[in-house]
Amino acid sequence: MVTTEPTPTVETAKSLGLTADEFEKIQQILGRVPNFTELSIFSVMWSEHCSYKNSILQLKTLPRDGKRLLVGAGEENAGLVDIGDGLGCAFKIESHNHPSAIEPYQGAATGVGGIHRDIFTMGARPIAALNSLRFGLPDNPRMRRLITGVVKGIGDYGNCFGVPTVGGEVYFHPSYNHDILVNAMSVGIVKANETVSATAGKPGNPVFIVGSATGKDGIHGATFASADLTEDSHEDLPAVQVGDPFQEKLLLEASLEVIKTKGVVGMQDMGAAGITCSTSEMSAKSGVGMRIDLDKCPQRQTNMKAWEILLSESQERMLIVCKPGKEDAVRKVFEKWDLPCEQIGVTTAGGMLEYFWHGELVAEVPADPLVLGGGAPVYVRQQKVPAYLKRIARFDASNVKVPDDLTKAAKKIWNSPNIASKNWITRQYDSMVRTGTMTTNRPSDAAVVYVKGTRKALAMTTDCNSAYVYADPYRGAMIAVSEAARNIVCAGGEPVAITNCLNFGNPYNPEVYYQFAQAIKGMGEACRKFDTPVTGGNVSFYNQANIHGKVTPVFPTPTIGMLGVLDDYDNMMTLDFKNEGDAIYLLGESRNDLGSSEYLRQVHRVHFSPCPHFDLDEEYHLQQVVRKAITEKRVLSAHDVSDGGLFVTLMEKALPRGLGFDLALNSKVRADAFLFGEAQSRVIVSVATKQKADFERFLTAEKQSFELLGHVGGNTVRIGGNDWGKVDRWKRTYNEVLTKIMQ
Repeated sequence: MVTTEPTPTVETAKSLGLTADEFEKIQQILGRVPNFTELSIFSVMWSEHCSYKNSILQLKTLPRDGKRLLVGAGEENAGLVDIGDGLGCAFKIESHNHPSAIEPYQGAATGVGGIHRDIFTMGARPIAALNSLRFGLPDNPRMRRLITGVVKGIGDYGNCFGVPTVGGEVYFHPSYNHDILVNAMSVGIVKANETVSATAGKPGNPVFIVGSATGKDGIHGATFASADLTEDSHEDLPAVQVGDPFQEKLLLEASLEVIKTKGVVGMQDMGAAGITCSTSEMSAKSGVGMRIDLDKCPQRQTNMKAWEILLSESQERMLIVCKPGKEDAVRKVFEKWDLPCEQIGVTTAGGMLEYFWHGELVAEVPADPLVLGGGAPVYVRQQKVPAYLKRIARFDASNVKVPDDLTKAAKKIWNSPNIASKNWITRQYDSMVRTGTMTTNRPSDAAVVYVKGTRKALAMTTDCNSAYVYADPYRGAMIAVSEAARNIVCAGGEPVAITNCLNFGNPYNPEVYYQFAQAIKGMGEACRKFDTPVTGGNVSFYNQANIHGKVTPVFPTPTIGMLGVLDDYDNMMTLDFKNEGDAIYLLGESRNDLGSSEYLRQVHRVHFSPCPHFDLDEEYHLQQVVRKAITEKRVLSAHDVSDGGLFVTLMEKALPRGLGFDLALNSKVRADAFLFGEAQSRVIVSVATKQKADFERFLTAEKQSFELLGHVGGNTVRIGGNDWGKVDRWKRTYNEVLTKIMQ
């Protein structure tokens, strides 16, 4: 074996993110000391980003079986569920946090491109994109630069690629002042007989690299994503990939067309760790090896070294294993789309990966130990109950004074960037391309996209209130799943499965690992209740600032991407008030609960309070009743009570048509809790006046608690007999808040 580098030492391993024990384990696997290229291979494949070494044992406790599930977690590049009519839906969410914090435009753009490739690698055509974003307070130039870059990166890539961005969420909090979170989700459709697996087949199959040429961008990107950001992290800019949405569009069309040649054995996206990851995962899955000639890879930079080509995370690339004799058919497709397509190797017997450089063997490693489920290390880290939870437990709502001026309090909440319209962001996204989006001008709790050629539609959402998870990781994660399901149900859909993006601090921090383990436990319990198996996703640890020795983790943020199905798109439900005189009902109970509310943070500057009220059985029952009411055409609108409480929910129902409402206060509940509390398991619906009696009989028969809040009418907001102003005035403020901040 050729090698010109010095023999690696344990210090070399540590510099690549490995531990001394892991370096020893590598030597045991190889039966010798690895060379630098081989050590680099192990460093990326055993990084947290690729191996899930600190999380996999927790993840395995999540439910993975469901009645519609076709492909589960870890089986392929994305989960796949049966939506009927011979169609499957592939969907997945992943993070691109560290790259976006260093180079926001390219970090966010390549996050979008990477998640779409996971979908079309399986043979599915992406039809929708969503995102979940977390930023620090937008009152300083650095954060505004990050926000601007991330939003433009998402918009430019998605708009050029031609997939609508149909939904998502945005939160602002000081815990994200250094480490921002950028989570991207893609949803695609595939016919049942046109799916492709990330497999290598048997020995003797040709191996092709297709798509863009390989460059030096993104080298050690997986390792970069598996360490804390520091004040010096800007020096890791080469670890950030560079995207080209036009090239990705060509790759999408070519990939879907090459499947029809029947010459493809397997196909794998080159995401984290590039060629290293795709060759090892495909080989390990099939129990074969590969001989790869790295010098045959198309290169866009001169003087690249073998290990740079192996570790490069240049975008818009795929590895395809094809059937012998089908090489020309594969080449012909990619020539048509003007994309490089080069045979760089062949599958071999024995399970060894052999990487050559101009005929010289530069690395030889077994495929299986590199990957999850093979020989990659697995750890369970120490847990410790976070000290701040004691401060939360001391919260006493009786010490919080009900404001003398509730209108003034409402305006403070309304002016919060977390509550105000995100139109400054969403107007940069094309939500109408492909003409399948049903919610662009029909507001709903979840995005709804119809499946062309059928009467079906898909409902989709991303959800997580990280303040709840911070206050109680177990219950907060349950709420994240439940709110996602509630949004799907309020849009008229049936929740079927989730994907998750688990954003936490450093797993070696016992308090962070406690948050992670408890969140997984809560998530699993809620998913089992709703029969929504976890189909995949990713774990993003090390989201914490380490500035001059002071470590600050982000709020624990287990983002839920949920998919729902509408068997008939006529059952889609919108959130807006429809007619003068319609009755307004609250399904669920008003409670004296202020926990973790935007009200406490904005009005009283209270940042340590318990998670809001939540009961899983109560939530499940509510959702069944709401689904039945929508299916039986008993309600005209439905909108769940969440951030900002009852007041914000009612205002969001009023804005689309400019219809006001008259709301009576509940004398059994303190006024601020009634209006601004965020107790869970509540939905506001509107009902035609002539249907009131029948609707109340229905709710009584279903044993669903409810409350008649008031009626729709006029263009004014009236609460407790007081005039709170015109709807148009509230709408103008709502639409201006973020725009003014970002100017």
